[in-house]
Amino acid sequence: MKTLKFWIFLMLLPTLVLILFINLYPLVRGGVISFQRLTVFNLNRPRFVGLDNYRSVLGDPSFWNLLFNTIIWIAFSVFFQLLFGFILALLLTKPFRGRGLYMGLVFYPWALSGFAIGLLWSWILNGQFGILNDILMRLHLINKPISFLSDPKFAMFSVIAINVWYGIPFFAIMLLAALQSIPKELYEAAQIDGAGVWSKLIRITIPYVKPTIFSTVLLRIIWVMNFPDIIYGTTRGGPAGATNILSVQMINIVYYQNNFGKASALGMIITSILLVFSIVYLTTTEKGAFEL
Repeated sequence: MKTLKFWIFLMLLPTLVLILFINLYPLVRGGVISFQRLTVFNLNRPRFVGLDNYRSVLGDPSFWNLLFNTIIWIAFSVFFQLLFGFILALLLTKPFRGRGLYMGLVFYPWALSGFAIGLLWSWILNGQFGILNDILMRLHLINKPISFLSDPKFAMFSVIAINVWYGIPFFAIMLLAALQSIPKELYEAAQIDGAGVWSKLIRITIPYVKPTIFSTVLLRIIWVMNFPDIIYGTTRGGPAGATNILSVQMINIVYYQNNFGKASALGMIITSILLVFSIVYLTTTEKGAFEL
């Protein structure tokens, strides 16, 4: 028995080493760099600066605005992704003609690059020659083009709408799988008892998919917070910081300030926020909800 366990461990060892190298090494390396002054001018001569990078990040007057934007970005994106994804999953549970083709078209955006999606929508929402403005003006819904991405009043709403459109397939796929696992006998028994559509939804459907909802929401919050692709492909955090979030700012620090130490410090702060949030989320949520 011990020999069998040893061979199993030996066969799994390369995979474990690879996972640790891919996940653990960047985290440790980033933590080390966050305590150094490392720029493109001293890549071979990093200098230890202690907590200076963290003080620089947290002392920046724009940090709390970045944090607020990040919360808005996550909250609205995840809420509407979940809402529309759940509705879409409910619609796809019943078979209809062309269902496979429709599902393929609906889920296709999830396979695309987030940055490519950002570039695509930046052309669609362009204030001068964007197709959306053209359609709205032809329908006489607006009198002049709207600067969706260059006006601070519309910019955050616009990038959130893009992210919602992009993230709906993820929730739809996950929730559709959960919905298909619900025993049909429960609905048949409820039908015999005279239960209506809303009663079935509240008493059968939602309780059964609740574990999937909790786990996918947690995953999606983590991903959305670390998902600068769409914002960087459309506004790069502008205009005037209206769409700037923590992950986008981290890229901007590297790109415009060439300061890898400060960017690493911000990255470690993001990691810490996600870690604390995950612990609080998991401890305050019903433990049984995660027993998939």
